[in-house]
Amino acid sequence: MISSALDHIYEIASQTRDRQLAVFLDYDGTLAPIVDRPEQAVLADSTRQLLRSLACRVPVAIITGRDLEDVRRRVDIEGIVYLGSHGFDIAGRHGLRKQMAMEFLTVLEAAEKELREKLAYISGAFLERKRFSIAAHYRQVPDESLPKFEQAANEVAARHPELRKITGKKVYELQPDIDWHKGKALLWVMEEMGSKEREILAVYIGDDATDEDAFRVLQQRGVGIIVTEQPRETLARYMLKDPGEVELFLGKLAARTTASGDSY
Repeated sequence: MISSALDHIYEIASQTRDRQLAVFLDYDGTLAPIVDRPEQAVLADSTRQLLRSLACRVPVAIITGRDLEDVRRRVDIEGIVYLGSHGFDIAGRHGLRKQMAMEFLTVLEAAEKELREKLAYISGAFLERKRFSIAAHYRQVPDESLPKFEQAANEVAARHPELRKITGKKVYELQPDIDWHKGKALLWVMEEMGSKEREILAVYIGDDATDEDAFRVLQQRGVGIIVTEQPRETLARYMLKDPGEVELFLGKLAARTTASGDSY
C-alpha cells in the first residue's frame, strides 16, 4: 500500500528547492466530494481561499472532465489555468489557450442524440453533454438495469469509431479518439509554465481512472497523489483519503512554499 502524502510533506516540499513547483488538481472527488448529480458538486469556501492563497505562490491548474466554463465558474479564481474536458479545452492567463478535436463536434452531436434516445427509458440514467465529450452517468441506475445501460453505451460507441469510451466513477464517457489525454495536456501546460532558469516540478492530485495518464507521465518528473479510501492499483506515488485530506495537504504544502513570482 502506498503511503499518505501527509506523512511525506517534507520530502515532497524539499524537491522544490531547485525546481518551480506547479500544482495540478482534479475537481470531482479531489477538491469537491463525489455527489449524485454533477451540478451538486460545490467547492467549499475554505478550499477556494486556500487555492487562491496557493496560486499567489505557485502556478495552479485545475484539470477535470467538466466543461471549461463549468469548472471556471465553480472554482472562480483568476490567475490559474483551467483544463476542461479532460484537457481537450485549456485556458489561462496571458492568453493561454488550446483546444483539441474541434473537428469532432459534429460526430459528438450525433452520438449524443443516439445515446439520449437509448437511455430515455432507463430509470436513473443521466446524460451530460460537454463540449468535447458525452458523459452517461449510472450512479442512480438500478442494478437490474445496468446491463441495458452498458449495452446502450457500447452500441453508440461501436457506431462511432471516431470516439472512444472511457470509464470513470459510475460513468461512461465518449470522447474523441485521438492521442490526447490528461497526461499530454499536463505536459503541454508544464511546457508553457516553464522557464529557462528553473525546471518544473508538478504535483498532481486526482481520484479517477483518467488521472492515471497524468500519474504515468509524472513518474520521472513530478509527484502523483491519488485520492482514495480503499487501496487500489495506481501509478501515483502517494495517497490521500478524501477532499478533506487534500485541503489539509495543500495547506501544509503552501506553508512550506515560498512565492515564485509571475512565472508564466
